[in-house]
Amino acid sequence: MNLLLQTTQHNLQGQIAVTGSKSETNRLLLLKALFPNITLANTSNSDDSEVMQKALIGHDEIIDIHHAGTAMRFLTAYFAVNEGREVVMTGSSRMQERPIKILVEALEQLGVEISYEKEEGYPPIRIKGKKVTASKVTLAANVSSQYISALLLVAPKLENGLELTLEGEITSVPYIKMTLALLNDLDIQTSFEGNVIKVYPKTEVASKEMVVESDWSSASYFFSLVALADTASITLSSYKENSLQGDSELVSLYEKLGVKTTFQNNQMTLVKQENFKFENVNFELNNTPDIAQTIVVTCLGLGIGCHLTGLHTLKIKETDRLEALRVELTKLGAAISVTNDSLTLVASENIKHNVKIATYNDHRMAMAFAPLALKVPIVIEDAGVVSKSYPDFWNDLKALDFEIVETL
Repeated sequence: MNLLLQTTQHNLQGQIAVTGSKSETNRLLLLKALFPNITLANTSNSDDSEVMQKALIGHDEIIDIHHAGTAMRFLTAYFAVNEGREVVMTGSSRMQERPIKILVEALEQLGVEISYEKEEGYPPIRIKGKKVTASKVTLAANVSSQYISALLLVAPKLENGLELTLEGEITSVPYIKMTLALLNDLDIQTSFEGNVIKVYPKTEVASKEMVVESDWSSASYFFSLVALADTASITLSSYKENSLQGDSELVSLYEKLGVKTTFQNNQMTLVKQENFKFENVNFELNNTPDIAQTIVVTCLGLGIGCHLTGLHTLKIKETDRLEALRVELTKLGAAISVTNDSLTLVASENIKHNVKIATYNDHRMAMAFAPLALKVPIVIEDAGVVSKSYPDFWNDLKALDFEIVETL
């Protein structure tokens, strides 16, 4: 499904209820599988979370998680410590190109038995779950935080807990802290001192309802819309000012792009600042790489340049996001260059009309480019890919008076 997006509405007003955070939901789904007496509210309706839920409650030997990277990492750890259960974890052709070796080797340090069904280092993998008594693991600190969180989430159920030593400079700290905070909410004892994280064993937790905050990555597209509109006031729910999610850094980043954020009653309101003086920006996104696509498209729409760093993990996402951005932004007439961990956009006020944006099976490519419809008509190819994290996205844009029609 290709969608043509355009609008004559440059004064955006509205209220949007955004689906629960995929990051929080998937962590809590795993914790609920370990501790069944907790209940969850406002969970994500994303494809990734549905895949995760199905795998956790099912009894299949072959578990296909499609494009869901978080599910692949978290479930690998879960099934590795699920004594007596043998499964094969597989996924889409792209998933079979995404590395899993670092996590597998970490689990092997705990004595777990995992083998590769095809190419070493990549899914599909065969996991023979066993009781784990070892408690010490060493891992490179600059790897995807999902590897680290996968280990931390299963740690309470290990007989002796877990002591995880991270070697080097730690990246994606907010996601690690989110995982630890959720464990702490269940009265599971943890510590994070220097490069050593400890999670203490806990056989059972008290019954409790865990309410998932709405997804900040999904909110990023509304920050972009407000920045690109002539005037705007959009209220989003349900959000907390002191969020566990790293992408809540959007508030301070987009303040430099003309968006003011206020919080009240679990809602946040984004307002376009009048007479804002836009300048080129330099952002270090080591802790928030998932919002890089949104930011660079915002800058293109504003006619300003940007230099974004800390993006090395984007090369192993649903697609090589840095290369995808370079190709698609170039189609729009942008002057852009990328390295292994950075992106530089040159300021320009010329944007080509009716360009078809390829999405590469990547939900964030589709949603990040959509706000450009405030500047030029734009076509998003394979637009259904948004269901991975935000199935209601196109309907929510229509609620803001965007004209969205299927096209070739």
